[in-house]
Amino acid sequence: MGIRWWPAGVILGLMVLAMGGVQSWSEFPFQRRNLICLGIAGGALGLGVLWWLFLSRARWTLRLAGIAAIALLAGMARLTLRIRGVTGDLIPIVETRWARTAAAPRGSTPTPGASAAVSPPASSQSPGSRFPGDYPQFLGENRNGIINAVSLHTNWTAHPPQLLWRQPVGGAWSGFSVVGNRAVTQEQSGDDELMVCRDAIIGNVIWKTTNSGRYFTPIAGEGPRSSPTITDGRVITLGARGWLQVLDLATGQRLWGTNILEFAQAGMPEWGLSGSPLVISNRVVVSAGGRDGRSLLLWNLQSGQLIASGGSSSAEYSSPYLTELAGVPQILQFNHREISAHDPTSARVLWSRPFGVQFPLVANPVRVSSNSVFLSAGYGVGSELLELSPAATGSLEVRSVWTSKRLKAKFSNPVFRDGFIYGLDDGILACLDAKDGSQRWKEGRHGHGQGLLVGELYLLMAENGELVLLHPTPDGPGELGRLKVFNDKTWNPIALAGDLLLVRNDREAACYRLPLR
Repeated sequence: MGIRWWPAGVILGLMVLAMGGVQSWSEFPFQRRNLICLGIAGGALGLGVLWWLFLSRARWTLRLAGIAAIALLAGMARLTLRIRGVTGDLIPIVETRWARTAAAPRGSTPTPGASAAVSPPASSQSPGSRFPGDYPQFLGENRNGIINAVSLHTNWTAHPPQLLWRQPVGGAWSGFSVVGNRAVTQEQSGDDELMVCRDAIIGNVIWKTTNSGRYFTPIAGEGPRSSPTITDGRVITLGARGWLQVLDLATGQRLWGTNILEFAQAGMPEWGLSGSPLVISNRVVVSAGGRDGRSLLLWNLQSGQLIASGGSSSAEYSSPYLTELAGVPQILQFNHREISAHDPTSARVLWSRPFGVQFPLVANPVRVSSNSVFLSAGYGVGSELLELSPAATGSLEVRSVWTSKRLKAKFSNPVFRDGFIYGLDDGILACLDAKDGSQRWKEGRHGHGQGLLVGELYLLMAENGELVLLHPTPDGPGELGRLKVFNDKTWNPIALAGDLLLVRNDREAACYRLPLR
């Protein structure tokens, strides 16, 4: 008798049907669907092995040869391949074991782009001097992902972005912050976190400051997660393991530092501390997630002394955000399964409201109007619009206007313009009407990248390292141009200082001069 093939066909057919059914659950988190499909594929492989050994009716020599071939292939894969983290949808990234790994540059010379057209470095500018178009912190001047200081050219075919420099960097998910000619980011080098300042135009390293500490997980990667904040000639950074410090922008000298997790007696979040420090006047605001009123901490920028603290909720992964709602200035901060608002001076909790599930909250809140704020999260949570109003007691009353599953921002940050919200819904660009949460459109898979709204244009760094220029409206995404920048996973936030776009991932950094209108 010949080989019995039909059981293999049944196994294959059931696998395809099961995976198709899982992927059809549009309301189910995309990354969870992928994980289930991986499990289904693994189960089908196991059933296939059982069929081949016991039900195929093949000669035993052939059966054993087939199993030996599978074992040999698995052994070769183990010896030659490795998993370098995962994508934003939790798909393993496989590479050869001899592939280049990221390493922090040690006095390396940057690779220039078209150097003949590069303006001379602004080294004569005094460090810390502010200029129109500076990008001093995470998500820009107002920490809302909106840049209005420049007007970009829309024809990248006739006026392509110009590469000024490119060089290797140490692993981290930190972005650049730029003031004057100085661009600062955080990196990992062995067991040390680095704070690195480069000349924004030519890319050479001006100074480095080292702090002992390393955070790594196979899924989340290694290195610092937050972006520096630059103000008044100072650089404020927060390491993945809780080291908060203030450095001199001119020299990199440490002025003061403290470990906020140790101070607050707080546990380490699963993916490391990720919130970028916020500076309000002389106060440095960070989220430590401590109990007994030590969740949100306010430190004196000059002296490093604690000014105030408030709240008792565990920390999440978004950054503190200063805004005014219902006439009341407040710091918005995601904590574990909640959004809370704190007084900017005393840090006391003004209001809080449940939001999210057991999974991380990463995307920052978005102010939509003088009394409303938009929240979004991935992992199947979706979005909600909250409206605030003064209560008779003198406190703030918070109510939900609408909820929607049509925009699930996992760790990219949505933006608001002219009544509409634009953001990545599980990696696909989408537009919501802010009035009722209805979806106007959803198209273009960009993965879990990061973007900025530049006037009426949207500058998006896709997860695959491709830079995309769009003109989104309620009628569609309006793609205008694309530029391949990196060949590796890119999760880091981008920075636009004037016409200089500074981008990076956990292996490389680059600076492009964008054409202006």
